Amino acid sequence: MSATAPGLPDPALGEEFSTLLVGIQRLVRRRLREGQAEPRLRGAQVELLRLVADFPGLRVSDAAAELCLAANSVSTLVNQLVALGLLRREVDPADRRAALLYATGEAVERLAAWRARREALVGEVVAGLSADDRAALAAALPALRGVATGLRERAGEPGTAAPAAGGRAGP
Repeated sequence: MSATAPGLPDPALGEEFSTLLVGIQRLVRRRLREGQAEPRLRGAQVELLRLVADFPGLRVSDAAAELCLAANSVSTLVNQLVALGLLRREVDPADRRAALLYATGEAVERLAAWRARREALVGEVVAGLSADDRAALAAALPALRGVATGLRERAGEPGTAAPAAGGRAGP
């Protein structure tokens, strides 16, 4: 650990934290893909599907803002997921130029299965930790939410604001 002025965070903390999060995310994805029969989806595709499943009728522009992606990037993802039969696009009756997005039944089933497998995998690993480490993880959750809020605000998004279709509660 490097020396820092009293009251200031160790500059290496952010780097180690970020590296660990990325590594954990990658390991979870890899373990969950083992033995998966369906075609693999890219991370951005899964993020969009999760968002749309949580907020049926979400507009492409709202999805782009929530995911911090350009609208044309989200449109490309939408086209890919529609072609795979995982997303449905409908014309917005309030603005015929806009599209409303809906996850298909197949997408909802895949997401539910993925979430259940992720919960089981991570739950098993967490259960193998000491009681003190599990308590430390639980105690860190508010700080982790604060980091997420801070990063969202730096992207120009309100920390807890939801897309126009409703509040975001999902993973």
